[in-house]
Amino acid sequence: MSAQPQDSVRPERVIIHLDMDAFYASVEVRDNPALKGKPVVVGGPSGRSVVSAVSYEGRRYGIRSAMPISRARQLCPEAIFLPVRMGRYREVSDQIMAIFESFTPLVEPLSLDEAFLDVTGSARLFGSGREIAIAIKRLIREETGLTGSAGVAAVKLVAKIASDLQKPDGLTIVPMGSERDFLAPLAISRLWGAGAATIKELALLGVSTIGDLAALPVDLLTARFGKSGLHIHQSALGLDDREVVPEREAKSVGHEDTYEEDLRSAAQIRKELLSLAVRVGARLRRHQLAGRTISLKVRYADFSTISRAVTLKEATGDGQLLFRAALELLTKTEAHRRAVRLLGISVSNLLPDNTPRQNDLFGVSRQQIRRDDLNRATDQINRKFGRDAINPALLSRTKEPAGE
Repeated sequence: MSAQPQDSVRPERVIIHLDMDAFYASVEVRDNPALKGKPVVVGGPSGRSVVSAVSYEGRRYGIRSAMPISRARQLCPEAIFLPVRMGRYREVSDQIMAIFESFTPLVEPLSLDEAFLDVTGSARLFGSGREIAIAIKRLIREETGLTGSAGVAAVKLVAKIASDLQKPDGLTIVPMGSERDFLAPLAISRLWGAGAATIKELALLGVSTIGDLAALPVDLLTARFGKSGLHIHQSALGLDDREVVPEREAKSVGHEDTYEEDLRSAAQIRKELLSLAVRVGARLRRHQLAGRTISLKVRYADFSTISRAVTLKEATGDGQLLFRAALELLTKTEAHRRAVRLLGISVSNLLPDNTPRQNDLFGVSRQQIRRDDLNRATDQINRKFGRDAINPALLSRTKEPAGE
């Protein structure tokens, strides 16, 4: 962060910070509507684990993220405690990130449930920062059933603080040039990057609000805190020249699931592999990628883990082709006689999915072109109505086929 007068903030920058509301817990409630209105705590299964997320109903009892599960149980014994389903949260996160990317390519994810968006260049297509934030929030609700809170400002620091002020389902706009006035009355704990030790030291200087910090001489702060003193002073003034940096180019795309109960039959394993392949294929196509190297990961009940890989002649983003490759790799494992705890499929050796296909004598490429058209249609329907709107028939079965 470099020092600069407040009016030198580039007027063309419009940055949105969007943060999902109680993300993990909200996904659990969305997937199981019977949980609506109840205190829901997502975390590890043991008393030594910590809270990963808690619904707003649970927060009324004082439960917070990173709190020991044992303490959460003391505060609210009647809360519903659920295990972390990271695979599921990643799926929903992919949907949300795809919505962000439909408004701007400048998306910087901070975690599964929050990101910065630079929508400066999107105004001509989608309107002002306020209008874009409203449109994004609406699409998230329509396509995922979840809510998120947004902050709109000219700098990342202020946008992030703004997004946290009116949760849940909030929208806070900070007009350019008003950053310092916006920050001044807020508690110093709101300042992004101010840790507990720094806050304690600042309290000794009579600082309780961000405005108090901004009013201190910068020389005093640098003498007390060194370089970080200059940093926190600039932050208190709302100065932040950092750009929104899109995610680095992916080297692989994959997904893995850990199962609450070990998989013990060939039918179970095939069904889970197909589910993984379909999801990975959809993710590849969403990012307009295809890959040649397919890797299978298997973790057994004793936690031993093996990986197998194969490289195809042609790159693909087709879930059915990924499934066939994974099944072939499965024959090189001991999954047919050992209980399986985790399965994963990943695709590497990636390239843009715009490579022209050569027709061969048997029309295989024409058949694949038809499959590509079907995949695109399926993706459009699933984006609109949810990931499971259209799926292979095997994934719709509730019982395993007899004799398997």
